[in-house]
Amino acid sequence: MQDFPNLFLVGPMGAGKSTIGRLLAAELQRDFVDSDHEIQARCGADIPWIFDVEGEAGFREREVQMIDELTQRTDIVLATGGGAVMNEANRRALRERGTVVYLYTTVEQQLRRTAKDRNRPLLRNKDPEAVLRGLFELRDPLYRATADLIVRTDRRGPRSVVNDILRRVTRLVDPLQTKA
Repeated sequence: MQDFPNLFLVGPMGAGKSTIGRLLAAELQRDFVDSDHEIQARCGADIPWIFDVEGEAGFREREVQMIDELTQRTDIVLATGGGAVMNEANRRALRERGTVVYLYTTVEQQLRRTAKDRNRPLLRNKDPEAVLRGLFELRDPLYRATADLIVRTDRRGPRSVVNDILRRVTRLVDPLQTKA
């Protein structure tokens, strides 16, 4: 799989970027990197703490630097934070340095997948569904504009999604090839 490009996963929280990213990286024998985890490791603090102290703007500044750095690496699978596409510099770095896969999921699925997760600062309010719907309306067009591929993750196991991505990226790399 030497000819395979870097794979950059975008999509909303709860779409499966980390789970699918780990599986893809294992399949491709590449490093898996999660930009949110890298930010936390560098700061020595979790994302809710960064949001509390620096606000979302401070977190997004850190995210731009991290996305720029990580997208310059080779042979990686990168899971980005859900809001990474809000910044044009991030969208450009992702598009220019690899193949971007939008993991699409419905708001209903996001609610199920994030219901017990306390590490989501944007959902710490009385109406997480309204927040997720608002984020979807704002971000979905950006995910689509950034992505080379859109892959639905609802009602599918992670292995099925991974196989779909591998098959479709293989066709992008070599249109004459029919399977990964």
